Amino acid sequence: MRPNRPVTAILSAAALALTAAACGPGDGEAGGADAKPTVAASLPSGAADGIQIPDELKDKLKQHGFDLEKWKGGAWKNWKKEDWLREAGDYVNPIIDGLWDPDRMRDAEQPQRPAVDPDAGKDQGVTDPTPAPVAAAPAASPYHSSVPASGKVFFDGPEGSMVCSATVVKDPAHPGKSNMVWTAGHCVHAGKAGGWYRNIAFVPSYNNAGKPAAALKGAPREQVAPYGVWWSDWAQTSDQWIATGGPTGGSGAPYDFAVLHVTPEKGGGKSLEETVGTALPVEFSAPAVPKVASITATGYPAAAPFDGQKAFQCTDKPGRLALRQADPVMYRIGCTMTGGSSGGGWVAAGGDGKPALVSNTSIGPARAGWLAGPRLGPEAKGIYDAVSAKFK
Repeated sequence: MRPNRPVTAILSAAALALTAAACGPGDGEAGGADAKPTVAASLPSGAADGIQIPDELKDKLKQHGFDLEKWKGGAWKNWKKEDWLREAGDYVNPIIDGLWDPDRMRDAEQPQRPAVDPDAGKDQGVTDPTPAPVAAAPAASPYHSSVPASGKVFFDGPEGSMVCSATVVKDPAHPGKSNMVWTAGHCVHAGKAGGWYRNIAFVPSYNNAGKPAAALKGAPREQVAPYGVWWSDWAQTSDQWIATGGPTGGSGAPYDFAVLHVTPEKGGGKSLEETVGTALPVEFSAPAVPKVASITATGYPAAAPFDGQKAFQCTDKPGRLALRQADPVMYRIGCTMTGGSSGGGWVAAGGDGKPALVSNTSIGPARAGWLAGPRLGPEAKGIYDAVSAKFK
């Protein structure tokens, strides 16, 4: 890895890292509108290789358990669960140029999507009958024409390289020039048993032509990532997910959402929205579940019988799933997509009748047949607004 940005950019990143973010999350907080100031570290590519980092920044990184020397020596490849960077203010995700090459992307596995007992939620709140399975249909290729806002999120955890799905969303602070991506909380943070994943990157229109896995072996990077690799220089998820999320969703499932801010691996002047040509608005006051005519979920399912290389979709009229009386009711649709589709956007008509993101894939049964996603409310809007405000 070699430096691919000027020293001025690195010093700017250092200054940002040492500045209290007015809307950034405080330790243990998700970063809502009233979150406390904190230190955020976002290092540009090459920062660990020979360019001097101010001592103050090094000290701040060490306070969050981040060792630049170990990272430079390949620590990102081999790390222990006890080394999690856990709290909301701990997020550190320096660019590693070329890390996500085509073969590494292809071989990334789906994380364990939170599964639930088929009877979860019975007699608690409002839960509608289990929906009939809806067979996932292949998205039309090229994906840039049919689902241009969709893509894949890649990241590393203690168990290896993993993958989720995600959606480009609008940024109110930068109309037409968004660098914001929506995904699931469990695609960026392990919940109560862990912390932030590492090397988080987004690839819009992954495998744009929809080619089979065999055709992607040894493929050039521009074929699998035609619009580039975008590294997450900031991520926020809900404090509920951080505190209570887990392999079975836990009480954090209705809050299983996250917002990424991304930057291109190779630099450049265009935003993500300008590069892909679109971004979806996010609807935080969607109609009550019974009033939603249909929802379309998009993702890259990776668990059998899928292989994670192609985009699929399910469209169904949603029902309600209540896990606990006190928590928000989740949307639930029939869908046979499996793990890897987590984080993928759920799109329905917004208040103005136009398509808007209303949820994301979160949980499902051990045997695919339906999916559930959080109904976005004040907590989700607080995170969304905080990420937008952070990069004004």
